[in-house]
Amino acid sequence: MTAITNRSILITGGASGIGKLMAKRCLEEKAYKVILWDINEENLEKTKEEFKSQGYDIATYVVDVGNVDDINAAAERVFDEIGTVDILFNNAGIVVGKPFAEHTNRDISKTIDINVSGVMHTALAFLPSMIDQDEGHIVNIASASGLMANPNMSVYAASKWAVVGWSESMRIELEKTNPEVRVTTVMPSYINTGMFDGVKSPMLTPILEPDYIVDKIIKGVKNNEIIMQEPFMVRAVPILRGVLPTRVFDFVADKVFGVYKTMDHFVGRPKHEAVPDKDRLSKKKKDIRS
Repeated sequence: MTAITNRSILITGGASGIGKLMAKRCLEEKAYKVILWDINEENLEKTKEEFKSQGYDIATYVVDVGNVDDINAAAERVFDEIGTVDILFNNAGIVVGKPFAEHTNRDISKTIDINVSGVMHTALAFLPSMIDQDEGHIVNIASASGLMANPNMSVYAASKWAVVGWSESMRIELEKTNPEVRVTTVMPSYINTGMFDGVKSPMLTPILEPDYIVDKIIKGVKNNEIIMQEPFMVRAVPILRGVLPTRVFDFVADKVFGVYKTMDHFVGRPKHEAVPDKDRLSKKKKDIRS
C-alpha cells in the first residue's frame, strides 16, 4: 500500500477542482507536505489562504505545465526548498470542445503541451529521485475519453489516449526495474467541476461529483491500483469495442447510450476561470512560498 501520511505530495492544477480536493484529502491524511502547482496565481493565493484558515500549511508555485522550462525550474525549487516528492498527481489539463475543423493551431498546440507534454515532463522531473529512493507513486489523471472517440473533443481525446498509452508503458517499465515506484492511471467520465459545463451525461453514466471521484482516487492510490475507471460503464468500453464491429459500436454508443451527443451543448468554464494565456502571465514568475 502507498501511504499518504508523512509523505510529500505534489499536485498539478491544484488550485481548483479535483486538484484542490485531492490536496484537502491529503492534508486530512496528515501528509508531510502538500505542494500545489497551478498557472492561476490568484486561485493559488486564495487556496493557500483557505487552507491556512483551516490550520494547514501548504507550498504553492505558479507554474505553466505547458512550458518545459517552467516545469524544470519549478522542480528545482521544490527540491531545494522542500526536498523529494513522494507522490505526484498529474492533474492539470484543459479541453477545447468544438469540431476539429474549427480548432486553431494554437488550440491544438496548447492542448497537447498541457495535457500530454506537461504530464510527461513533470513526471520526468521527479521520477529519477523516486527511483533513487526506490519508492514513489505517480498518479496520472487521464479520462474515459482516452478509451473511445467522441465528437467535439477530438484533440482532448487524442491527448488522453496519449496519456493512457504512456502511463501504462511507464508502469510496465518500472514494474520490471523499480517495482516500489508505482503508477496509477485514472480514467473518469465527466466530472462536475465546471470544466465540462453544458455536457449531457450518457445513459447509465452519470456525471461524477468531485468528492466521489476524489475519494475513489485517494483510496486507489493507497491500494496501489493500476487502473481506475469510473463510473462502472466506463469499464465496459474496452470490452464493447473489442467484441463489436466498429459500425455496431458506433450505433450503440451514439443511438443507445448517447455518448456521441454529450458535447453538443458544451460550454466549459467561464472565461474568467479558464487557464490564463501564458503570453499574458507576469514575467516575474512569482513564487508563493510556504
